[in-house]
Amino acid sequence: MIVQPILLSARTVAKSYGATAALRGVDFDVRGGAVNVLIGENGAGKSTLMRLLAGVEQPDSGEILLDGFPTKLRSVRDAARQGVGIVFQELNLCANLTVVENIFLGRNLGRGGVIDHAAERRRADEALARLGATFTADTRVSALSIGQQQIVEIARVLVEDVRVLILDEPTSALSEEEVVHLFAVIGELKRQGVGIVYISHRLEELMRIGDHITVMRDGAVVASVPIAEASVPWIVETMLGEAAAAPVGGAPREGGEIVLALEDVIVRRGDGARLVDTVSAAFRAGEVVAIYGLLGAGRTELFEYAFGLRRGEGGVRLQGEAIERLSAADRVARRLLMVPEDRQREGLFQNLSVGGNLGLSSLPRFARRGFIAKAVEDRSVDAMIARLGVKTPSAKTPIGALSGGNQQKVVIGRCLLRDPVALLLDEPTRGIDIGARAEVFAAMRALAGEGLAVVFTTSDMLEALSIADRILVLSKGRLTADLPAAEANEGLLVRAANGAAVSPSAGRASRAALAH
Repeated sequence: MIVQPILLSARTVAKSYGATAALRGVDFDVRGGAVNVLIGENGAGKSTLMRLLAGVEQPDSGEILLDGFPTKLRSVRDAARQGVGIVFQELNLCANLTVVENIFLGRNLGRGGVIDHAAERRRADEALARLGATFTADTRVSALSIGQQQIVEIARVLVEDVRVLILDEPTSALSEEEVVHLFAVIGELKRQGVGIVYISHRLEELMRIGDHITVMRDGAVVASVPIAEASVPWIVETMLGEAAAAPVGGAPREGGEIVLALEDVIVRRGDGARLVDTVSAAFRAGEVVAIYGLLGAGRTELFEYAFGLRRGEGGVRLQGEAIERLSAADRVARRLLMVPEDRQREGLFQNLSVGGNLGLSSLPRFARRGFIAKAVEDRSVDAMIARLGVKTPSAKTPIGALSGGNQQKVVIGRCLLRDPVALLLDEPTRGIDIGARAEVFAAMRALAGEGLAVVFTTSDMLEALSIADRILVLSKGRLTADLPAAEANEGLLVRAANGAAVSPSAGRASRAALAH
């Protein structure tokens, strides 16, 4: 039996933000040479615990132990010097700098004030190669996709000699190939004795990569066992306090009138290569449509063109009106709304409260004779908080105090206050746990039931199959499938995502074969 030493520990740590207790006497161990999985709903306290272990914040009480001895981790840099590194869920890169400049920002290599650029580039390229990156250290970050930027975040930690590596939702924006490379690196680090804390909401992924699992609920640890003693149903029951997550509900349904139509859409990269290649699709009232595809399939680019954020060619019609020449603001005025993939940079105003973020786009609606009717705004904001189940002490709470899942609900709520006829959601469940995901899905289906055309992108095949009425698949910019959910299955989606054209008849034939 392999003895796994405990490298880093939290002992009875507590942390509160005002009247909200984020952690309540938590004990947690990081074992060396093992993947220590941490899971819980959004708001369970996972991220708060990780911020304490990484030196971002200090506990109100309790202590942190390193190699069995009490220690103070006064900052992220102090923690890094003691061998503790963290890759945050939210990206924190300077878009105007290159990859290598981001990796060594604030910790340059060299002597006597002279930066050794060659050494930095060499070490950066080594870290990127370990992760299977397809870009170089000299690439400007602004030219990278969200998934590629996530790789840069991981590389920033790998260039240091870490003994404890904290990964918060590391695969949420990675392609399958990039995930394979990351898991290979994790395996290598385990063999070197590194203790890895792994946070994810992808349960099958946790069962695949984990050695020990700790479950948190409401700021406390409710279970901690070897992964061999856990199962997906057990995890769900322990997290939520019930045998299984509540079903989203509602059988697949056919939509009504076409609300949004895309006609031969082409979006090109700077070098002329097609990111979206002649895509046509129609989205109907009362219908939830998933656009599934792997990283680089063109999902986000298609949404950005439809919403007016990206140049391209092809028609966009909203309720029969051609809008492809209109600005994004004019499309919003015509009630086409979009929830962006990167909620931190593109969806939230970090200096505002929860209520401020919710109501900002609807201020004209609350205006009375040139002034904001605060009582009207407050009622609308409070109603939206209740409608989406946003977990917050009040509408006045700073947006940064909320968990990732609740922040996402706020972004969605701001769109809903504009009373859309069509709602585009780009990876709406990125970094969101099972409970919050079910709530978001339930809201999407409820909106479709009210007559909206609801369209979302996802790289999670099971997510597409479980919620959508219809599934479109993109592969390298081309539309390879448009299937009713009742005629889709995992095999068809895999084929379509890898470039094979799949028709509804193939779905019916596949299901008939399975039935026999």
